[in-house]
Amino acid sequence: MEPSKHTKKGNLNREPKRSQNQPSTPRQKDAYARLLSQHSSSKFSQYLEQYAKDTSFQREGNGPSTQSLSDRVNIPQQKRDQAPFDFSDSSDFSPSSLKNKGEESSLSLYMEKLSVRNAQQDGERKQGVSDRQRRGQRRDTTTSQDGDIESGEELSSFKTNESKKQQKQQKKNKDSTETDVAVGHPQSPKKGGASGQEREKGPKSKRKDQPKHQEEASNCGVDTQMLRPKSPHAKDKKTQQSRAPSASSPADKRKNKGSRGAKKQVFELYMTHEEVSHGLKRGELIQGQLRINPKKYHEAFVPSPDDARDIFLDGIVVRNRALNGDIVVVQILPQDQWKVVRSDTDCEGTSDLENHRDNTAQTKRVQASGPSEDQCSDQEELIRKAQSTTLADSGAPLEDPSTPRSNGEILQKTAKVVYIVEKKHSRAVTGFLKFLPDKPFAMFSPVDHRVPRINVPLADCPENFASRSGDYTNTLFICRITDWAVDSNFAEGQLAKTLGQAGEIEPETEGILTEYDVDSSEFSDEVLDCLPNNLPWTIPPEEMTKRRDLRNECIFTIDPSTARDLDDALSCKQLPDGNFEVGVHIADVSYFVEEGNALDAIASQRATSVYLVQKVIPMLPRLLCEELCSLNPLTDRLTFSVIWKITPEGKILSEWFGRSVIRSCVKLSYDHAQSMIEAPEKMFSAEELPPTDPEHPIDEIHQAVLNLHSIAKNLRAQRFSGGALRLDQLKLSFTLDKETMMPQGCFIYQYRDSNKLVEEFMLLANIATANHIYRKFPELAMLRRHPPPKAKMVDELQELCDQLGIPIDLSSAGALHKSLNTVLGDDEYTAARKEVLTHMCSRPMQMALYFCSGVVKDEQLFKHYALNVPLYTHFTSPIRRYADIIVHRLLASSLKCGPHLGLSTEQVQKQASQCNDKKTLSKRVQELSSELFFGVFVKECGPLDSEAMVMGVLDQSFDVLVLRYGVQKRIYCKSIAGLDSFHHRKVGKKSELTLVWIPEDNGKPPVEQVISLFSLVEVQLKADSAPMKYSAVLKRTEDNGS
Repeated sequence: MEPSKHTKKGNLNREPKRSQNQPSTPRQKDAYARLLSQHSSSKFSQYLEQYAKDTSFQREGNGPSTQSLSDRVNIPQQKRDQAPFDFSDSSDFSPSSLKNKGEESSLSLYMEKLSVRNAQQDGERKQGVSDRQRRGQRRDTTTSQDGDIESGEELSSFKTNESKKQQKQQKKNKDSTETDVAVGHPQSPKKGGASGQEREKGPKSKRKDQPKHQEEASNCGVDTQMLRPKSPHAKDKKTQQSRAPSASSPADKRKNKGSRGAKKQVFELYMTHEEVSHGLKRGELIQGQLRINPKKYHEAFVPSPDDARDIFLDGIVVRNRALNGDIVVVQILPQDQWKVVRSDTDCEGTSDLENHRDNTAQTKRVQASGPSEDQCSDQEELIRKAQSTTLADSGAPLEDPSTPRSNGEILQKTAKVVYIVEKKHSRAVTGFLKFLPDKPFAMFSPVDHRVPRINVPLADCPENFASRSGDYTNTLFICRITDWAVDSNFAEGQLAKTLGQAGEIEPETEGILTEYDVDSSEFSDEVLDCLPNNLPWTIPPEEMTKRRDLRNECIFTIDPSTARDLDDALSCKQLPDGNFEVGVHIADVSYFVEEGNALDAIASQRATSVYLVQKVIPMLPRLLCEELCSLNPLTDRLTFSVIWKITPEGKILSEWFGRSVIRSCVKLSYDHAQSMIEAPEKMFSAEELPPTDPEHPIDEIHQAVLNLHSIAKNLRAQRFSGGALRLDQLKLSFTLDKETMMPQGCFIYQYRDSNKLVEEFMLLANIATANHIYRKFPELAMLRRHPPPKAKMVDELQELCDQLGIPIDLSSAGALHKSLNTVLGDDEYTAARKEVLTHMCSRPMQMALYFCSGVVKDEQLFKHYALNVPLYTHFTSPIRRYADIIVHRLLASSLKCGPHLGLSTEQVQKQASQCNDKKTLSKRVQELSSELFFGVFVKECGPLDSEAMVMGVLDQSFDVLVLRYGVQKRIYCKSIAGLDSFHHRKVGKKSELTLVWIPEDNGKPPVEQVISLFSLVEVQLKADSAPMKYSAVLKRTEDNGS
């Protein structure tokens, strides 16, 4: 994960000075030092030693000079017939990126050398640690959270730091080929149990010969302790300054103090609470949530407080043991260490050459034998999943609209973590154990490579692990990080649980739940004691007198056929004047969940139910979810109702809120309601519907559904004409075997008129409730706001669409909605083009957030961008969302039918934050569950063929939307069997790849295939060797005619 440093403490202050005082130093020394600084594996170190000797020998006239390999992006013959695994895209060799083809030459040279020496080095390795164990397992970068697995050596194979003499000799003998490529084995850091007042700890029990990081290097792997720019203000436009934190800063000076024999400190000490408080007040420090790129785990971002470009954190050392999602305080680095970005980058991301500049005074040059910038490595952030209809926070940095410099470049601020305010990350992770001979600990390798590797005491491992470690190769464990010292690259932890075999649904599911801190445990007796114990429960007579009795009304539920927690019902009665009385009736969960008791505490902690493919992890005990609160048919239930008098056109004439009692007359599924909508004249028989209340004939229910549908269409038309936006994205559903719960089939879920009917009235109820509680409790209301999209990303997207000739208007939510539904033609692929464009438009969107109205002082910030309403909240799902329970309590208090809310403004805001966090985690868990089941489906039923549409084009790969299944996959050009070569070109923001296929008939010329946005291709989904993973394989152009 992290570039290693081989410098000694004694060199820290002298090496930079030497570099600055020798401006004539040949650039190959810089390149060599970069390679040296990035790699600490024994294999690589041994290679470098031998390489230095070979080069010295050649220069003395004893051998031929090393020739640079070809720079052309051609696929070697042995790789044309099968998909290789050594892709050159960004994260495939290490966190650092391939910068140009000259560097690829050095990479190829290294790999060639390495393969020749494998036999010799194998004999030198420690016994018992296989090459497969060292390299780790490759996982798919598009469907998994991890960045590409680092092929790192394990702890047992690290070599000692090289002496000052060795470093000098190696630099002297370095070959002239310049390279930034990180081809070795990035190390995983250790997890931070860092308090705000942390003091330096003594040396740990880690091995003495393990190399220590001194400070984070740039993406290019520059050892900033050895190689500093000649001047922070160098005038040469062909040189760029280092972005790494300066070794001369006071913090670094403190950090580097100590005896020569002491362990080198990898991370800086955290600031004290007082220093942080003062720094935040003075504006010298910035607080925000850390987001780590799941595909390039050395990249992280913190939102900028001025809503400008996100602040970039380059590497693991500057993250200072913070993990994804943590609330951190960062310090902006000096401007000469900021990241250089091209101003003409795509709004969806840039290639690595543009996004991660070499800052070591490297001279830019065009390779004579091949392409230049067009052949740089991919920016892995091009396409980021955004499954919800509102909102997915972007993981990519924002573009700065500031005036570019004369060479077309702009700067992005970089920073380092100086304090962890709140550890949002669970510090639990799934992964695999690897045995290390002669060590008192095992190495735990997390599946998610944003988390460091972890040393686990052997005493904590299974009893026979040391003697039979091979038996556990495919066993999935859960490990919890317990400590992460300032002087260690690795965290320390304890095994929490053995899950089972990797690749099986239940162990994988349990791992996902644990890693994302989803409480799936059984409810305690203390919690269950809060529930009614006189079962079967009936409504007390005294409660009936306090409520409006609606049991004789025609009220029904419409839900998915498999739903058990029915928390909303609808009614629609035509009035003599031609208007309608429409009711939304929501389960009165707050009656059973009293504020402050044990049940309330666990519900507030869980905050949401979590929906997996095969099951639900409920927020409340099932007795409440599925029985006492669920609006089951033909049963008296307590509800909170909103009843309107409304015209057929959807104009609201009056509104009533209150507690009520209902008796649902039928449980309709969306399919039942859809059938009624599609057949308005049909007389449905009892056999075609679930059991109904004889008091309400089927025809009455049918007419109520038709009336609701008619009103809903008018309400929907008014919403969108008033400027609302809906971004629909494909959702994959599964049919499961009832016994094994394994996927039997899958399909794209259809969002139909019956879904829209329910949605319209739920939105209407939520909007009405938001206005009511805010009017009554302007300082306490639990509301939900949706900030507008990131302006700079919107501008970039608009520019791209303009260049592509797509007449889309991104000026407002309403304009965008109208554009998406009018500009994409009318043919069989219109829906696919809309899906691709919808995905592109989702990237600038921000997350919707719960908040307390008393905390946000500017009412303009209350607005919900997508719905285009000034006030919004959640009222309609209290069985599965805790925020709705808070809203119910506020509503009851305002109507004098419930106690006052016993929370302060600050407490409501704290609960709002908890609901936000849990909602985000729940959504991600749901996505991972779907990916898990689809991976199993591909393995069991694949390979699967489908058409696909190109969603984005990078310089060495492209992303596709697989139309039959709605999944998104990345296809790497170098993995395409039968491909001779490929070429990338970019005009403005339009990116294209030309694939050159080897002709099947030798007498024919090569066949070219152009890949650009909206291109149609044929793909095949095939299972990978890694459990649950699959790849998309591009079919030959002759087959798909593209």
